[in-house]
Amino acid sequence: MNRFLILTLTGCFLLGNIMAQGNGEWKEAPEVNLAGYLDVFYAYDFNRPESGIRQPFLYNHNRHNQVNLNHGILGLGISHPKYRVGLAFHTGTYVMDNYVNEPGVLKNIYEAYVGLALNKKNNLWLDVGIFGSFIGFASPKSIENWTLTRSLCAEGSPYFLTGARVSYTLNEKWEISASILNGWQRIQMVEGNSLPSFGTQVLFTPNDRLLLNWSTFVGTDDPDATRRMRYFNNFYAQLDISDKLGLIAGVDIGFQQESKGSSNYDNWMALVLILQYQISEKWAMAFRGENYSDQYGVIVPTGTPNGFNTSGLSVNGDFRPIPDLACRMEIRWLNSVDQVFAKEDSFTNNNVFIVLSVAYSLNVLLSGR
Repeated sequence: MNRFLILTLTGCFLLGNIMAQGNGEWKEAPEVNLAGYLDVFYAYDFNRPESGIRQPFLYNHNRHNQVNLNHGILGLGISHPKYRVGLAFHTGTYVMDNYVNEPGVLKNIYEAYVGLALNKKNNLWLDVGIFGSFIGFASPKSIENWTLTRSLCAEGSPYFLTGARVSYTLNEKWEISASILNGWQRIQMVEGNSLPSFGTQVLFTPNDRLLLNWSTFVGTDDPDATRRMRYFNNFYAQLDISDKLGLIAGVDIGFQQESKGSSNYDNWMALVLILQYQISEKWAMAFRGENYSDQYGVIVPTGTPNGFNTSGLSVNGDFRPIPDLACRMEIRWLNSVDQVFAKEDSFTNNNVFIVLSVAYSLNVLLSGR
């Protein structure tokens, strides 16, 4: 039986047992919310790739010279002091590109999880199912990010994870979690792999202006016969310098065995720095500098001598007439040591593109407070 199904059934069984105790807090009516999201975009890539799909290492806004749906989500959320449930489905080019390894209808599951509080203080939780990744600061929803497109480190790390996660809020400043997972951004485990993966997260918020994060992943993305262990660390800090100026700085460091049982490791590293300036209540700008160094092609295989050794700059402008509607434009430049970017029917080491997006987020309270 699929490990995800076992974990889901276990979570439902635990939830049913605890609810059967029937104390007053469990009888409280939950909030039920309908959530929707649409991100429609147009991108023009000055390399004019023949296929219309711009780059194989990008999973968002990755079509050239066409209006398309990057991401559309529709789902229900249930929130209660003692339990929470999320079920949502999605579609769009993001799904086509980022869920290519998942079979059939599994591609269209955005989230499907059950969570329950394990203690009276409701600060110890177990979540089981498919949920958003705890690695990195970028959301699959562009409207929640400071930049329109995702940084290279975000595109090179998981957007979603499947398994069981225990999280504990120590106090207002500290939160920790540990997870057992089906793999590196997997709903179903890799065929032939019997080894679960593991992850941790530590969040520290010393004050209302600073957030510090350390996330880890330990596991494999291979079947047992060729198993290479992967060890990954994600660090980022988010700082509100002032009421108008914000900063995000992130570092990803990863290692993977060259082959099964090897004591030699291939490594990669990603750096990103984002500055956001809130011009007014409705207008904002963001500037990004980044570098991704994956010489051995662990995350982005290129088959070139220096691998994916790429730097980039971007600037974007945002207009939000209302908080849930964002009209955005971004200009982005990427430069790589080797010729890794598709250009017409060949390759080049430079890539410049413009992306326009209109995104809308919907959250309607159906019942509850």
